[in-house]
Parts: sequence; C-alpha cells; structure tokens
Amino acid sequence: MTPSLHDQIQEAARAVRARCALEPKVGIILGTGLGALARDIASPTVVDYADIPHMPRSTVESHSGRLHLGTLGGRAVAALQGRFHLYEGYTAAQVSFPVRLMKALGCTHLLVSNAAGGMNRSYAPGDLVVIEDHVNLQGANPLIGVNDERLGPRWPDMSEPYDRGLVREALRLGLGFGYRVHQGVYVAVTGPNLETRAEYRWLSGIADVVGMSTVPEVVAAVHAGLKVLGISVVTDECVADRLKPADVREIIRVAGEAEPKLTRLMEAVIAGLPA
Repeated sequence: MTPSLHDQIQEAARAVRARCALEPKVGIILGTGLGALARDIASPTVVDYADIPHMPRSTVESHSGRLHLGTLGGRAVAALQGRFHLYEGYTAAQVSFPVRLMKALGCTHLLVSNAAGGMNRSYAPGDLVVIEDHVNLQGANPLIGVNDERLGPRWPDMSEPYDRGLVREALRLGLGFGYRVHQGVYVAVTGPNLETRAEYRWLSGIADVVGMSTVPEVVAAVHAGLKVLGISVVTDECVADRLKPADVREIIRVAGEAEPKLTRLMEAVIAGLPA
C-alpha cells in the first residue's frame, strides 16, 4: 500500500534528522540562478535530494538539488537549492512536498524566491519585487484531493498568503540598502515556453511579474500555517510592445548578478524574526 502524504513527509523528515539534529525555524526556496545564497549558510549540513525519501529530483539547469541546514542571520534555516516545477512533469503535490518537509522539520516561516519576467513598465532587469499577492493560472493546486487534517484545514484562507508584516519589513530593508525594490503581484503559469506578446499584454493587466513556480509552494505553506515572504528577481523585460527574444542564459546571468542583493535582504529579514 502506498503510504499517505503525511507518512511520506514523516519518513523524509526522519531521514533528514538522522543526518542533522538542527531544528530549522526558517525555510528558504532558492529559484533559478539564485542558489548561491546557500554558500552564506554557516556550519551547513548538506543533504542530496536523492537521499531524502519521496523527494522529487531537480531536472532544471541551475537547480542543483540539495538541502542545506545551518544558520543564516543568526537563525536556524533549511534552504532548498533547487525547486520543482509542473513543467517537469511533477504534480502540484510533488512540487510542494519540500514545503511540507520543512514544516515537519520545525519551520514556522518560509522565504521563497524566483526569477521572473517583469511586465510592469517601471521594472528593470535586476530589480527585486516583494510579492504582495499572486494569481494562479497553472490549472493545478496541491490541495486537490482528500484533505488530511494533520497537514492543514480543508478550506485554508488565502486573503493574506504573503505575510503583510514581512512584506513591509522586506520593503523597508531593501529601500534602506539602496536597492531598486518594488511591491507587486506575481502570476504563475505552467511554462516551459515563454509567453507570447498577446499573453504578456493580457497578463500585465492582472500582475506585475510572471513566472512558472512559487504558487503551489505558497498554497501548501499557507495550508500548513507557515508565514510566507516571497521575492522575485526581475530577469527580463516582458512588455508586449518592446518584447525581444528571450535568452535563458541571459536570464540566469541576470539572476546571478542580482543574487547578492537577494541574499543580503533575506539575511536581514531572517535576522529580524523572533528568536
């Protein structure tokens, strides 16, 4: 018999605890081109996804597939260096499995990052966008199916998926560092193709940035009772009337250049969390 999702999560958590006794309070998901933050985690224990039962495998360039446990900003953290996407063939439940694992390990907060296309005309590549809300156009939800009350309620409220206090603090810190940082709405699509001019024109009416991740993870996090902060790195300009062909290598390069800003901001937010 296939074990329940709850039992799979507990088995994965036991495997991680067997390698590291640290109880993380903050979970971090590092998006495309943003994995370098893991280097700043002090005294890390690194666990390959392949060594965690029921954990999917990363198949995307720049997603190395390792869980880092250590300290950042004076707090115990669990950082995922590599995430999963629907376009890889995974279900929404599989995509969000790492969030469930971080909750089981003891996390109370989730910081999630992504590389995104900027549809807001005032955004430029390299800018940071603190996500205030999202729109799910992926046609999938990790909560579909029989609900297990041990994981969360049947009808989780989504009026504030991104914690307003964390949003305000991230904006304050980012502006204080002198960064170009905005507050905006993220829309999730499935990919893996980039969008057409017509799609960007339509999507820009409902959101500021567009990407292919994050929303299933955030839905699962809210279901699990985690406080969430989301930050997008604008990697390319996606304005319909001035659109240029996308270069994935350039997108990864821009994300990598912006990564030190993201790391500094995340570390500062983490340092300000309650002990």
